[in-house]
Amino acid sequence: MAIEDDILVIGGGLAGATAALAAADQGARVRLVSHKQSTLRHASGLVDVLGYAPDEDGEGPLADPFAALADLPEGHPYERVGTDAVRDALSFFDDVAGEAYEGGHTDANALVPTHGGTVKPTARYPASTAAGLASDDRDVLLVGVATLPDFEAPLAADHLAAAGVPFEARGVTIQFPGIRRDDAKITRYAHVLDQDERVPTAGGGETGAREALATAVGRHLDGEARVGFPAVLGDEYADEVRADLADRLGADVFEVPMGPPSLPGLRLEDLLYDALEEAGVRTVTGVPVVDYETDGAASHADEPARIDHVVVDRNGTEIPHRADEYVLATGGLVGKGVRSRRNRDAESGNAESGNSEHGIGAAEDASERSGVVFEPIFDCHVPHPADRYEWFVDDAFGDQPYARFGLAVDRDLRPLDAGDEPEFSNLRAAGAVLGGYDFAAEKSGAGVSLATGYVAGRRAAEGDR
Repeated sequence: MAIEDDILVIGGGLAGATAALAAADQGARVRLVSHKQSTLRHASGLVDVLGYAPDEDGEGPLADPFAALADLPEGHPYERVGTDAVRDALSFFDDVAGEAYEGGHTDANALVPTHGGTVKPTARYPASTAAGLASDDRDVLLVGVATLPDFEAPLAADHLAAAGVPFEARGVTIQFPGIRRDDAKITRYAHVLDQDERVPTAGGGETGAREALATAVGRHLDGEARVGFPAVLGDEYADEVRADLADRLGADVFEVPMGPPSLPGLRLEDLLYDALEEAGVRTVTGVPVVDYETDGAASHADEPARIDHVVVDRNGTEIPHRADEYVLATGGLVGKGVRSRRNRDAESGNAESGNSEHGIGAAEDASERSGVVFEPIFDCHVPHPADRYEWFVDDAFGDQPYARFGLAVDRDLRPLDAGDEPEFSNLRAAGAVLGGYDFAAEKSGAGVSLATGYVAGRRAAEGDR
């Protein structure tokens, strides 16, 4: 027998979790299924709306992202949902996040220093980063850790100075108390501080890890009002760890967002999944959706089909899941919610499919140059040039067409076919699976996931009634 719900959300990242929460907030019975762990653990934890306007050659960053939304091109996800929906989604996120995030007091982007010494424009940021904003003119000491090579504090400080920040920045590198291994997990650093583990001192005794860290940093402090650490300052007791270090140092303490794996991303994942549990959303991880069936009930041939149920693979057993409405939030090219191959026969592995040993560009005929971009669950249409050579430009930092590949949707976020008609009447899409924007260049990924997830969840709940 099929498992039945009002709404089934496919995908467990920011877009999927937001869609599930938004639908549950409307009283719908919601289930969320995902193939793998959420990609949030690889994210910075920042929630960007729009850092740079498209087609502006990287000029910026934008001071007010909302002022630029009205000028976005047709088909951009923000254009599809509208500015009011973006605001509503951020307000919804603020309610879910509570005191864990800041930035809701203004429309202006905050400027958050990152581990590379760049300054990133963002709309919402973890409270742990708040004391480090680049708009603050107080001097900063950046602290790197010898066993964490992803954050070179002296280099980051130099980059901040070159960026013209209104404060003096210095960087130092120390040994993290109690850890000598270069391959220690990020969570290990957090656990040492969470539990204030006993660590050896130079004199042969022991002390708490927080005191040892503050002592090591205090030797380098030279009147700076702020101290920035890599984002490893606790997990379960992160607020307590920061407050303790700030008290010992006599300076405000903040975290610098880092690359994956990301502790702020893990904290955001925990925050969202705690909210899903509280909202009564049933979540299942490790169960890919492998097939679907329509009900064949369209009264006219030109009406979109309606999905009756999807099939989930649970440890080799195929289980049908039926819902009134579905939300697709499986990610883009990176998350494999959108995929590509040489041509439609490429998976057969024969030479004619383009899988020859000579590789791309060995032949110039149309069959060798052709390629297919597709959505793997429902086979929704993904607009793209048939010639693979038109997917990219030679300039590695140029405007890459493939970065905008994804589903085209209507204003209800229903995926459109090649004739601009809805593929299915009860399917909506959200997040990176959508096309029409370059989240990396625009710095808009989390904002698009949040806004489209919110709208998709709300519309799905309305369609269920």
